[in-house]
Amino acid sequence: MSKRIDLNADLGEGCDFDAELMSVVTSCNIACGGHAGDEASMRTALSLAKANGVVVGAHPSFPDRENFGRTKSRLSGADLEVSLTEQVDALKRIAAKFGVPIAHLKPHGALYNMAAVDDDLARSICTVLQQTLPGARLMGPPQSELQRQAGIREIKFIAEGFADRAYEADRQLRDRKLDGAVFHDPEAQVAQATNIALRQEVTTHDGNTISLPVQSLCVHGDTPGAFEAAKAIRAALEAQNVLICPPD
Repeated sequence: MSKRIDLNADLGEGCDFDAELMSVVTSCNIACGGHAGDEASMRTALSLAKANGVVVGAHPSFPDRENFGRTKSRLSGADLEVSLTEQVDALKRIAAKFGVPIAHLKPHGALYNMAAVDDDLARSICTVLQQTLPGARLMGPPQSELQRQAGIREIKFIAEGFADRAYEADRQLRDRKLDGAVFHDPEAQVAQATNIALRQEVTTHDGNTISLPVQSLCVHGDTPGAFEAAKAIRAALEAQNVLICPPD
């Protein structure tokens, strides 16, 4: 049996490559107002996803448009759940008009990274998912608090890796404020994507190799050269007989 991997992208964030990326990826995560996105961008992203047969997920965030959702926040508990619910519901309403199901939820930015190690945040995300998208999956880092809480709630989990981000030894993404956190070289992205997809491992920023068992690879839509890199990643994986398809 050939190896298989999902390619996903965070879209509807006001970047330049959404239409092109929709022709390459097999799933997408649509910003729904917390860090980026509005009704018009959600409509456009949903229309593109439907036209390209791309699986749709919700991509809520800390409500922090000024910092693109990439700044840590103290928002938690009921207040966070209200905000996330409003974001997901906004996408649901528009998706229903397009007849597009929302198959998963992937938190964005600082919320994603913080919930990977914070059980309270992870529980809140699971609560919102079960209340707004019953039966949908949760996407997040492998062997994280998000995965553990999803298991407790019997939520199907999609473990995700990144082609364009450096990893630390604890499987956390390297802070974007630090040197080497983002790979801008398409060849480096292809090498990391191939390593993850074929061997389920990644070389960390300090040069060690750690396991990274994932079902999906993210190609960021806001990285310069995103479309060219995504095409190269898909071509390299297919050349290795990796089946590019949505998660099982």
